[in-house]
Formats: sequence, C-alpha cells, structure tokens
Amino acid sequence: MSPGELIGFLALAFVAAYAQTLTGFAFGLITMGGVGLTGLLSLPDAAMIVSVLTLVNATQMLLKGWRDVAWREFAFVMAASVPLLFAGYWLLEWLADTRADMLRLVLGAVIIASSLQLAMRPAPLAQKSGSASFLFFGGIAGLMGGMFSTAGPPLVFHFYRQPLALATIRETLVGVFALNAVFRIGLVAAAGNLPGPSTLTGLFAIPAVMAATFAARRWPPPIAPQVMRRIVFVLLFLSGVSLGAPAVLRLLGVH
Repeated sequence: MSPGELIGFLALAFVAAYAQTLTGFAFGLITMGGVGLTGLLSLPDAAMIVSVLTLVNATQMLLKGWRDVAWREFAFVMAASVPLLFAGYWLLEWLADTRADMLRLVLGAVIIASSLQLAMRPAPLAQKSGSASFLFFGGIAGLMGGMFSTAGPPLVFHFYRQPLALATIRETLVGVFALNAVFRIGLVAAAGNLPGPSTLTGLFAIPAVMAATFAARRWPPPIAPQVMRRIVFVLLFLSGVSLGAPAVLRLLGVH
C-alpha cells in the first residue's frame, strides 16, 4: 500500500474498532465493506488482515470482560463454527481465483442483509434458546467468518434475543470472534497464503485498533445505543449497495 492508502486503511480500522467496542460487532463488516469499495487490498488479503485486527480488538476487550462470557453457549457456537469456517475459506479462495465479481456481489449482499438485520429489533425471548439453535447460528457465522472474517451478523441476531445481560452478550460475541480469528489465521498460514510484505503494512493498523478500543471504553459517545446502531446501519447499507451494484452490472454485461 502507498502511504496515502495506508492512512486511509488506518482510519477505516479505527472507525471499525470503535464501533465494535461499543456494539460488540461490526468490525469485519465495516472494514471489508470499506476495502471492497476502495480496492485498497484484495478481498482475501483484506480478510486476513481483518482477522489479525479482530484478534487484537477482542483480546483487549476480553482482558477485563472474559468473566462475563456465557461459556456454555460459547462452546456450542464454536463447535459448529470451526468446521464451517474451513468451508467458507475454501469458498473464498475458489471465488477469488475464478469469479471476482461474484465474490464482490456476495460480500455486498452479506453487508446489505446484515445492515437490514441491524435495523430490526428482534423480539426478546422469554427463555434461553436450546443448544441446537446455537449450533445452527454458529455454523452460519463460521461460514461467513471463513469467507470474509464477518462472523457477527447471525450471532448478533441470535444472542441479542436471549434473556442475557448485555455485557454477557457482548463479551461472548467478542470471544467467538477472537477464537474464530485464531483458527482463520492458522488456516491461511497453513495454506501458504499469507499476504506479501506490501499488504502486511496493513498491520500498522494495530495501534489504531488499540487506540480506538481504549477510546470507546474510556470516552463513549453521548448518544443512545439505538442511535449508534442506526448510524452503523446506514453506513453498512450504503457500502453494501455501492459494492454489489457494479458487480451486478458487470455480471449482466452492462457497462
């Protein structure tokens, strides 16, 4: 990346980490959406960098919040998430090699669907869901995490309906994202697909992520959580449309 591109990526990572620290999700979606729109990195390389940055953000959050993790639900989610993470990564590599526009369209659709989900207010459940539901949503999250390092949306939808404390929901989600990031980084390394030195300059975003996480914890914005969700919804929806529409036109042969 050029110096200008690197500065843009640092700013993008800062905003994404700030939003994730406040909401418990959205880091991967914001970062991948921004990368897809700007073309700063290839999507496979961006997903790798996002995995590392997600791990940094999650570790920083869990240093104090690990006691709030719902370990039983965490275990069920991970049991289904890890195998499908491998499948998602294989799908990413296949599409990246042969169908770049299809890959951008899939990412755009994922971001749009996730933003619409944010706009919804799922009715809270009277009692906690069964184990099978955590396996199901964990599997979907693993597939999305393997493809784009964006495991959040299905888990956010499911966990925020549960009769659990908000701190428990947030820290459990972050714990899942952290462990998924570890597996995904290991998978990329084992496959010999680590990004080149130029791309790895994106890791200079680590201090930006740490600073954003600290700032969001120390000085949260004076706005209600639902307002923050609406802001994230608008940003994601617009980026998803902007990313997917050109890919659709090219696939249809419209120039």
